[in-house]
Amino acid sequence: MQVSIRTKGCELSEENRKLVIDRTERLGKFLDGLDRAEVAFVSETNPSIAEKQLCEATLFGHGHVIRAKAASTEAIAAFDKVYERLEHRLEKLKGKLVMRTHPHHRTSKAMDADALLDGGTPQITKSKSFKIGPMTADEAAFQMEMLGHSFYFFRNLDTGEPAVVYMRRDGTAGLIDTAAAE
Repeated sequence: MQVSIRTKGCELSEENRKLVIDRTERLGKFLDGLDRAEVAFVSETNPSIAEKQLCEATLFGHGHVIRAKAASTEAIAAFDKVYERLEHRLEKLKGKLVMRTHPHHRTSKAMDADALLDGGTPQITKSKSFKIGPMTADEAAFQMEMLGHSFYFFRNLDTGEPAVVYMRRDGTAGLIDTAAAE
């Protein structure tokens, strides 16, 4: 697995860099085909933030993107939290992939609801552009969970139109599907 490490506002010792690379490569044992990993360390400068060291890791492979983010007072402690989250998400993904080939092992689990933002008018602070592929609503909900997001934009395989899956307050997933203009 190719591992790239970025730092912003902080320094990682060579020993810690090697530790991060070794542990990130070890995540490959959970799922074959993970070919690339990006690990970013950022030090927050805001004095009101207690846990100033942020770590975000993203794994890529076989059409899957698995991401985790955590903060702590130490950069390596933040990475440890990220590692645990990635480990959990990879185990879940592997279980999902096994269930596809062994349907008698299926179990249903309710998804955890993310914390909702307080009221007010949100302002756009970041813009992203990405390719969307056709998939079912269940696959989109699974990708949303693997990314740790509260919504996921995709092209619905059944209708061919853009759609969004999102986390509801009760912990279930919802679907917003567009209708073709007539």
